[in-house]
Amino acid sequence: MLKDLKPYPVTFAYLISASRGDAKRLTRLLKALYHPGNYYLIHVDSDAPEKEHREIAEFVSSDPVFGLVGNVWIVGKPNLVTYRGPTMLATTLHAMAILLRTCKWDWFINLSASDYPLVTQDGSAWTILSRSFAEYSIVGWDNLPRTLLLYYANFVSSPEGYFQTVICNSEDYKNTTVNHDLHYITWDTPPKQHPRSLGVKDYRRMILSSRPFARKFKRNDPVLDKIDRELLKRYKGQFAHGGWCARSGKRHGTCSGFQNGNYGVLRPGPGSRRLQNLLTKLLPEKNFKRQCR
Repeated sequence: MLKDLKPYPVTFAYLISASRGDAKRLTRLLKALYHPGNYYLIHVDSDAPEKEHREIAEFVSSDPVFGLVGNVWIVGKPNLVTYRGPTMLATTLHAMAILLRTCKWDWFINLSASDYPLVTQDGSAWTILSRSFAEYSIVGWDNLPRTLLLYYANFVSSPEGYFQTVICNSEDYKNTTVNHDLHYITWDTPPKQHPRSLGVKDYRRMILSSRPFARKFKRNDPVLDKIDRELLKRYKGQFAHGGWCARSGKRHGTCSGFQNGNYGVLRPGPGSRRLQNLLTKLLPEKNFKRQCR
C-alpha cells in the first residue's frame, strides 16, 4: 500500500452494492469510479451465485493497481438484501462501520451497480454522509440512531427515510444537511417502484443537471459508452482518466495503470466546472437552516 505518499485534500469512501447478475456492471462501474485517493468497499448480495462472487473477487485480486494501492475490499460475509424491510439499511450501516475502522476518509457515498459517474474522480436511497455523521450513526452517543433504527425496522423501505430522520432530529447535525442526493434520476408517469432506465436520449439532460452521478442504467446500454468516451475520457477496460495515471503530462489518453510520482496529482475533468456550479447553488449558509422542516 502507498501509505507514506502525499494524501489527497479530500477522500471519499464508497460502498458499492451489487446483486445477482451485476458482476459485469459492477466491474465496469469500479473502473470508471476508481481513484487511488479513495476507498471502495464492495457488497455482493449473498443471493448472487458463487460464480459471480468468485468472478468479482478474482477481478479485484488480479488488478495490479488495486494490489499496489490496497484500497478496494469485498465484504466477506454479505447479507441477503431486499428492497423491502431493513436489510439494505443494515448493510449500509455495517459497511460504514467497516470503513470507519479500516481507513481515514472525509465523505461516505453509497452507490449501486446500476449507478454511473458523470464526472471524473479528480475534483469532484443514495446518500453522501460526512465521516462525523457516519460515526454518530454507528456509535450514537445520545442513543437517537439506535432508537430510530428499531423504529425503521418495521418500515417497507427504511433506507429512504432513516438517515434523513436521524440528521434532522439531532441538534448537532440538523443544520448541516442539504436536501439533494447528487444523482440524476427520472421516473415514469405515474411513478413505478424503480426509476426509469436512462438511455442516449437522456444524455443531454444528464449533463445539464450538473450532477456527478446518474441512475439507473441497463447493462451495457450505449449511453454508458458515450459517457465513457465524452465525459470520463475512459477507454474500454481501463480507468477513467486522472492526474494519477497521466503519461508525460498529457491531459487525456489511456489510463491503464498507476504512474510512479503522480500520486497526489489532480487534473479535474470537464465535469468539474458543472459540479462546482451545482455545489455553489446548494451550499450557501442560509440553505442549511431550512432543510429540516
